[in-house]
Amino acid sequence: MAKTDKQRVTLFINPELLKHSKAQAVINEITLTQLIEKALIAYLPEEIKIVKPKI
Repeated sequence: MAKTDKQRVTLFINPELLKHSKAQAVINEITLTQLIEKALIAYLPEEIKIVKPKI
């Protein structure tokens, strides 16, 4: 098995959303992994700030 900087993830997702995602990946000529990564990059902020609430 080749070494990679990726991590395997198991998700439970709506079957119709998965079907749509797979179709879009084929249209874009990319893998489902690449499609999901691009979507997450576009959705998530560049910097994550976790602030502990003051009590």
